[in-house]
Amino acid sequence: MQTLTLEQEINPWEAQAARFDFAAQKLNLDDGLWKVLRFPARELIVHFPVSMDDGSIEVFTGYRVQHSIARGPAKGGIRYAPDVTLDEVRALASWMTWKCAVVNIPFGGAKGGVICDPKNMSIGELERMTRRYTAELIEFIGPEKDVPAPDMNTNEQVMAWIMDTYSMHMRQTVTAVVTGKPLNIGGRADGARQRDAVSALCAMRRYAI
Repeated sequence: MQTLTLEQEINPWEAQAARFDFAAQKLNLDDGLWKVLRFPARELIVHFPVSMDDGSIEVFTGYRVQHSIARGPAKGGIRYAPDVTLDEVRALASWMTWKCAVVNIPFGGAKGGVICDPKNMSIGELERMTRRYTAELIEFIGPEKDVPAPDMNTNEQVMAWIMDTYSMHMRQTVTAVVTGKPLNIGGRADGARQRDAVSALCAMRRYAI
């Protein structure tokens, strides 16, 4: 693998691309397939207004990147953070493609995010932002298209808002539009809340951190 500059290593998309190129070369991947998988299939950037509690209007920027749907519907989380970037979402979407393929799950990779500071937003503001973001993505998500999930600073409540908004637009209840939703609306008791902590604990034990 070629040596990356510090700037390239810090950029998650460039860092991901360099590692993909290295792996593709090792696998002697077909040149055409290499070119197809090197770039996301679709990138959405949305700017949408939200009414805040003080009566003002704020315009938020959101992303949804679908890296690949070759193996099935795209799958990936949505994160809320002030430093979300398109390059970060691109890289995370591509990593979802590789993760699903490695464990042979019939999904492609996707990721989403909204530039915001959820710690400084009320529940009402988060709900209105989530619902408006979902409305902007209505044509591009769904059980057979792209299935969002929780990620950094999003949780089962956010997934419930997404599911409800999507269902209202579809004029029927569509529980399969998201994963990570509450148990009482079709979620699963599979330890999803604890999986990141358990994964970190296993890694620390293995590598004696």
